[in-house]
Amino acid sequence: MAKRSAQKNGGSHIGVLLASASAVRRAGLEAMVKSAPSLQLIGSIQGTQTIGLRALELRADVVLADLEAQSSLRVQNPLSVPAVVLVDNPEPGWAAQALRSGVKAILTRDAGGEEIIPAVIAAYAGFVFLDPAYARDLAQQVRPPVLPSSAAIEHLTPRELEVLGMLAEGVGNREIASRLGVSDHTIKFHISSILDKLGASTRTEAVAMGLRQGLILL
Repeated sequence: MAKRSAQKNGGSHIGVLLASASAVRRAGLEAMVKSAPSLQLIGSIQGTQTIGLRALELRADVVLADLEAQSSLRVQNPLSVPAVVLVDNPEPGWAAQALRSGVKAILTRDAGGEEIIPAVIAAYAGFVFLDPAYARDLAQQVRPPVLPSSAAIEHLTPRELEVLGMLAEGVGNREIASRLGVSDHTIKFHISSILDKLGASTRTEAVAMGLRQGLILL
């Protein structure tokens, strides 16, 4: 499908679909997009539930999504267009999955136009644009960790590997329990066992070790 911006004004505008649950936030972001000479606001919607469909209907070039929580945007499936996401304190596992699913930029919700506008342009061009703090968190995922012993890896049960994979997706305990049809207490037990067996002190460290050892894939 041809890009909307390639058909308007000699390709000088990038069509942006804006999504935010907050009317106040939407108004501010709308004004920012309209003030940018290289951007064109082609739609503004409440929430992110229909964002993929609306992006296709309006032939958006880039989606700008303001999230009150990382769970507001499902990132398991590829997005239809590049996305710039504004969210506070995303878990590294969620951020990594978001990037794999078509999100091109992740910024804090207090980011200004001097950050958001370049991020939209970079996303349209196919580049990744990250808030420095989020970039550091993701970089920690690929640093060589303290390697667990082969015996520890062998002792991870199939269910523990399944839970570890969901931790890598950034899924919370309650949703993991719902997916597996068990109690929250059981999931806490599995996570505690995973940390002990891998010699990890946090969930993020356990995910990093799992990725390093090929136990899970993102």
